Amino acid sequence: MNYGKSIRLFLVEGTADGRWMCELSNWTGKAYKIPRKYVKNSNDRPELTNTGIYFLFGKSDDRDTYRVYIGEAENIYERLNSHLKEKDFWHECVVFISKDNNLNKAHAKYLENRMYTIAKESNRYLIENSNIPTQSSLSEADRAEMEEFIHNAKLLLNTLGHKFLEATELPSDSSSETDIFSFEGRDYSATGATTSDGFVVFKNSIISKKANSSLRQSIINKRNELITQKIIDDNYTFTQDYTFSSPSTAASIISGSSTNGQISWKNKQGTTLKDYESK
Repeated sequence: MNYGKSIRLFLVEGTADGRWMCELSNWTGKAYKIPRKYVKNSNDRPELTNTGIYFLFGKSDDRDTYRVYIGEAENIYERLNSHLKEKDFWHECVVFISKDNNLNKAHAKYLENRMYTIAKESNRYLIENSNIPTQSSLSEADRAEMEEFIHNAKLLLNTLGHKFLEATELPSDSSSETDIFSFEGRDYSATGATTSDGFVVFKNSIISKKANSSLRQSIINKRNELITQKIIDDNYTFTQDYTFSSPSTAASIISGSSTNGQISWKNKQGTTLKDYESK
């Protein structure tokens, strides 16, 4: 059974576009959401010199995909300042520390490796790490404590708008027939469903081999990106469930032409997504 939880948000500058401090009831962890332009001035938060884990977030050039760098440091403030010089893709970061300063280097390395692995498996954001973080060796008790830390960090990250550690909400083998939608054409055939994150196209869906030159460049770029990442294989088939921002984006990538997803996706009864959602 899931129980309700209380999250306390404090706007450090008193505005939504400044720094946020986030705490979860009955948890010793604490999160800071810090826009890039506020990093240098964050020496007014002494606890940011503690050991912790951090995430750098930015958008891809096509503005449709988030990018994330996952890191750890014994002094978070110093490390973030070094990234101001070394990495230019990010516009905000989220930092996790322990209020009782109970995280050590081994804990942070464990968290970095586990969160990298989870992010890779969920495949929601492009990961900027060039190397796989090494995992430290912890006792069974410490591993259990760090897994709880990850669970709570996920909750706060979701609250802050970054669900990159969450698996696709709806797996291919669930939901009722009326909730599953199909989109078929001469050389493509796909199934999918709406979720709270957007529109998920299911594994084994097949896209058209060709894309019209009139297709919006951002859609062409996204299509090529999915092929490069092997999310769509050499047979133009999805190798996994994949969530798009909208049913129209999904339909356009699948058909290779500009398509209104609200009327092109239909369930087994022949009802369009538009009519289904308006019932």
